[in-house]
Amino acid sequence: MMEVTGPVRYRAGVPVYRYRNAPDTPSVSVMRFDADVEQPAHGRRHIHDFPVLVYVEQAGDPPQLVKDGDVYVLAAGAAIDPTIADPITVGRGVYFDPAALGGDDTPWSSHPLLFPFLHGIPDGLLRLRVPPERRPMWSATIAAIETELAARAEGHRQAVLAHLTLLLVDVARLATDVVGDLRRSNQTLLAEVFDVIQQRLAEPLSLRDVARSVGVTPGYLTTLVRQRTGRTVVDWITEQRMVQARRLLTDTDLPVSEIARRVGMPDPGYFARVFRRGNGVSPREWRRRTPGQLFAGRA
Repeated sequence: MMEVTGPVRYRAGVPVYRYRNAPDTPSVSVMRFDADVEQPAHGRRHIHDFPVLVYVEQAGDPPQLVKDGDVYVLAAGAAIDPTIADPITVGRGVYFDPAALGGDDTPWSSHPLLFPFLHGIPDGLLRLRVPPERRPMWSATIAAIETELAARAEGHRQAVLAHLTLLLVDVARLATDVVGDLRRSNQTLLAEVFDVIQQRLAEPLSLRDVARSVGVTPGYLTTLVRQRTGRTVVDWITEQRMVQARRLLTDTDLPVSEIARRVGMPDPGYFARVFRRGNGVSPREWRRRTPGQLFAGRA
């Protein structure tokens, strides 16, 4: 592993690594998975208790199962075979301390942007495909993280977290089949809940509305969703609205007031307050900081 991680215990003989939490340790780190670089722990199965992304810029030749533009979402707690990196000619691993995203008083697994890391696939690997038009953004964003970590200039921690958030938002978009995943795991009621939220995101929507749509009482639904996800139905409604808002701020030139209306929050002032509370910056500042934003002059 890297210098920011270390084995803290063993599970059935497999080392379990933890992200080191120290003042001089960056909250995000990047590891190169290049063909000419010997990988740490090569050939040894290991477990990590923090989230990891592996982005494949260039796969090996001849083509293997791994392809250019693949991104692997590694589930925390799963035993990983490090030979997954063997077919990668050029790639990057992004490791991070989930506590850096906030919410220290709740389990990191309840953070909506980290939901893809709870996929439960037996080998611990969820493979997503980054569309060709988005691959330059991935390469540039990871390179920006590396640059910030190397320079350690004032504000680099905030800049690194901003870049990481962009990657996690894109992962969330690529893993949008939450409903399908839940149905495949026989969690049909939860699937219906997320389906209702996604379909009615642009209109007024309350816990009572969702409960009525899926045919259960608000109390029962509150208990179920909190037990399964660590969050409330209202939390999920708000977060899904924020996911959509971040996408619209990044990918369109729509005014903030119109974005607020499209995500079911027609009061722009209230929308701005909720957005700032959840993202740390105002909607306009998010748009201004987005790498490659074409519409930064619009508000």
